[in-house]
Amino acid sequence: MGFKCGIVGLPNVGKSTLFNALTNSSKAQAGNFPFCTIEPNVGVVPVLDNRLDKLFEISKSKKKIYTTITFLDIAGLVKGASKGEGLGNKFLSHIREVDAIVHLLRCFDSDDIQNVNKDVNPIRDLDIIETEMKLADLESIGKRIDKKNLKKITDDELNILKTTEDYINKDKDLNDLRNLFDLDLINKSGLLSLKPKLYVCNVDEKSISSGNKYSEEVKKNKKIDNTILVSAEIENQINQLENNDKKNFMELMNIEKTGLNSLIEKGYKLLELETFFTSGPEESRAWTVKKDSTAPVAAGKIHSDFEKGFIRAETISFNDFVTNNGWLNCKNNGKMRLEGKDYIVKDGDILNFRFNT
Repeated sequence: MGFKCGIVGLPNVGKSTLFNALTNSSKAQAGNFPFCTIEPNVGVVPVLDNRLDKLFEISKSKKKIYTTITFLDIAGLVKGASKGEGLGNKFLSHIREVDAIVHLLRCFDSDDIQNVNKDVNPIRDLDIIETEMKLADLESIGKRIDKKNLKKITDDELNILKTTEDYINKDKDLNDLRNLFDLDLINKSGLLSLKPKLYVCNVDEKSISSGNKYSEEVKKNKKIDNTILVSAEIENQINQLENNDKKNFMELMNIEKTGLNSLIEKGYKLLELETFFTSGPEESRAWTVKKDSTAPVAAGKIHSDFEKGFIRAETISFNDFVTNNGWLNCKNNGKMRLEGKDYIVKDGDILNFRFNT
């Protein structure tokens, strides 16, 4: 299991086109009119990893299973969405389900694609979306800290709700709260304003390699980090090509990474995720886990019984596994370690768990 990203933005900024490109599908209807997307489209994409390909080859596995990233294409939001404008706050609830929010910002001019505003202004558009999220959070907080609901929440939950409410009302930097509260508590709060965010500038074809005046405005904004430059249309074209043609086309367009690879890389860093592997004759598989996770927690990603009955983890680093050509030689050459409950899993570890049921 990887992570889940919700793609949000104003109507007609290219969300469905980008979704189709990222998931290499036509599942999302792309149309030149507001509110083309009504229900959120969901696409699950494998996170390709050359390390897993190598493990599959060495172990002569029958199956190869990549970890995944899930994209939700959420309908275009407009000013007043938290109060029911446009298609209403129905879609704000979908954002609560995701691990990270991808803000797609229109950074291109076009006479052919309708815009809900008279001009192109990505910073204004972003302010509209984030304001609606804050208003939705204030409404949610108000209901949850109402006297009749207070008994249902813990002191820690009450603290984060009231602190967030204060920060929103005083227009303070909500990113500071990620240093004040435990990450698990933030995630459990379900507050939209506190979710990790990636900012994607959707530019035209000629601006894909170096950006334009609109994307520069976004990058210069001190409140915005984790920016990614993509052209949804170009991404769509790339994903229609075979591997060799894809590489040649990207070189022609002066693109080093696809939008998907950039999102995955930034997403893993933003959410502090890493990958461990299991590998054997039946299957080689990649698993996603939080950084600094212990071996039992990693075991729980495979099955809850593995975590509950954890005894030890047979552990080999990726480089040792490749150099020694698999499990048997690693054992014979002393490259396999037996790690206990306190072991912190490293990115690229190949693990085999021993447990009691």
